[in-house]
Amino acid sequence: MKVATWNVNSLRVRLDHVLTWLDENEPDVLCLQETKVTDGEFPVGIFEELGYEVHHYGQKSYNGVAIACLEEARDVVTGFSDGEEEDPSRRLIAATIGGIRIISAYFPNGFQVGSDKYQYKLKWMQRLEGYLKPLMDEPVLLCGDFNVAPLDIDVWDPSRFKDDVLTSNAVRESLESIRKLGFIDAFREVNQESGIFSWWDYRTLGLSKGQGVRIDHHYLSASLKDSITNCFVDIEERKKKKPSDHAPVVIEFDA
Repeated sequence: MKVATWNVNSLRVRLDHVLTWLDENEPDVLCLQETKVTDGEFPVGIFEELGYEVHHYGQKSYNGVAIACLEEARDVVTGFSDGEEEDPSRRLIAATIGGIRIISAYFPNGFQVGSDKYQYKLKWMQRLEGYLKPLMDEPVLLCGDFNVAPLDIDVWDPSRFKDDVLTSNAVRESLESIRKLGFIDAFREVNQESGIFSWWDYRTLGLSKGQGVRIDHHYLSASLKDSITNCFVDIEERKKKKPSDHAPVVIEFDA
């Protein structure tokens, strides 16, 4: 199975990029984040023309997630669906595809350590942990823009990211708590090198300077660890004209 995750930073703006990438790479599943499009305006038909079934959970101008797949998706669930008041920010969608529970997640950024948005990020991650616990008896792939760089080798200069919203002790500990439910960081199973990133700031010309962070992840059930054949960042997509500030991250595994 080949699964890609990609924060497209507006599907309207990047639709041609996404369709071309799908046509050229033919993943079994593509998980999207930050689609920034309402459900009623999602371009379902164009995906279907390429052979993809697509499920989406979006809102105008902000957030939004989707899953496109070649095989039929079952048990599609949007949001936390945990009986509590639903988060108005649409950040989570899940479906079972090929026997794997696949979750496309867009974690909050957090804005600034200590801010209300930072506290929301921590609470959202705690709620996600509770959402995931009952699912861990089956194979699970949690992927998306986590807005967390787990290790110092996941940022271009650790000294510049001290106490940043992407690297603070609290967010790293929250992500580690999620990982300990029974996940592995698939990318780190394949590659232990530093300097491989998935996001680069437009404003500072981060790509050309090699100044990025690895915040887009595939967390795969530990039971599937030995099935991984590859996991990589498609940096070439980030080099194109008018790209998203994120590159697609792809996992390949036997399933």
